[in-house]
Amino acid sequence: MPTISLDMYQTLGIAVVVLLIGSWLKKRIKFLDKFCVPAPVIGGLLYALIMLVLHVNNVIDFNYDETLKNICMVIFFTSVGFQANIKILKKGGVSLIIFLVIVVGMIFAQNGLSVLIAKFLGMDPMLGLCTGSIPMVGGHGTSGAFGPILEDFGITGATTLCTAAATFGLIAGSLMGGPLGEWLILHKGAMNTMENTDPSVLIEEEKKHHRKVSNYAGGTYQLAIAIGIGTIISWLLSKTGMTFPIYIGAMIVAALMRNIGEASGKITIHMGEINDIGGICLSIFLGIAMITLKLWQLADLALPLILLLLAQLLLMFLVARFVVFNLMGRNFDAAVLSAGTCGFGMGATPNAMANMQVLSEKYAPSVKAYILVPIVGSMFADFLNSLIVTFFINMLK
Repeated sequence: MPTISLDMYQTLGIAVVVLLIGSWLKKRIKFLDKFCVPAPVIGGLLYALIMLVLHVNNVIDFNYDETLKNICMVIFFTSVGFQANIKILKKGGVSLIIFLVIVVGMIFAQNGLSVLIAKFLGMDPMLGLCTGSIPMVGGHGTSGAFGPILEDFGITGATTLCTAAATFGLIAGSLMGGPLGEWLILHKGAMNTMENTDPSVLIEEEKKHHRKVSNYAGGTYQLAIAIGIGTIISWLLSKTGMTFPIYIGAMIVAALMRNIGEASGKITIHMGEINDIGGICLSIFLGIAMITLKLWQLADLALPLILLLLAQLLLMFLVARFVVFNLMGRNFDAAVLSAGTCGFGMGATPNAMANMQVLSEKYAPSVKAYILVPIVGSMFADFLNSLIVTFFINMLK
């Protein structure tokens, strides 16, 4: 079969075209917009299906230079590191601490369950991780980052598996969150327990996200500094003999920079601009990751993959219904939080916000849920998930 090799510039060009096609389709297909499916995933899956047809019919194959994918991945996760604000964590109070602990427990449970089922099915436990917190809490971004790491340990098609699981999670978490939240409100008396929460924490944080054109250069420089110093941290961590993703050092340095800046008041971190830069890099990263998918590698794993994903769906329901709802107060806020947890626990923070918005529009706003979910889902979940997944990989290798 003829094979064409593309350099990193050509790979970037195709990825951006795929991204634009995905954006165009998302605007015109309500289902895709409703469930917050990322544009790179939409266009990328379409492209991957076309490549599957070409491969199966022995027409042509493509090889891609993924250099820019790795660069964009590091930039994105460094921007995530800047989200880890200890000051906000302290201001969030006891509820924020409890919710964060629940999410950490959920991440461990997702990975533990996937490993146990994989062993039961006679599969490599690391293959089970492809359906654990990497695609569930982590979503497509973390899937694209850890997929190649798992492939280095001999898990063929790990990136494809993680991406497929993340896509399933996005849709399943969105479908489950709203109905579960409404059921809790109607059948558990949560409607009579609405409470007002001071939104000052969220408002204060949003003020720091104000964008200025002149600050984009500063935000870029701060990302570059964190990445540069982060290579030293990653090098030191590698001396422990454990396996870490290449961006972990940069995430740690970014978190330190953010909190030192907050504590001293002498360093202004351009959070809004950093978020935008990270978002652009995430789109490019996903675009390149999606066009390099090899869907034919899923053929022999279809049934085990379905079983693993159904197990994650059941786990998410149990966590949201019994753990989140009960530990967060068994009230209206807890019901909305349960719906939101389904969103980012199996997909992404935008899905969580969409789940909660449906309930807020129908019943009443839950300020507490609107504070806790973005802080935990955006600021801490990805950061902690990367550390926990790294722990599992080193435990299983």
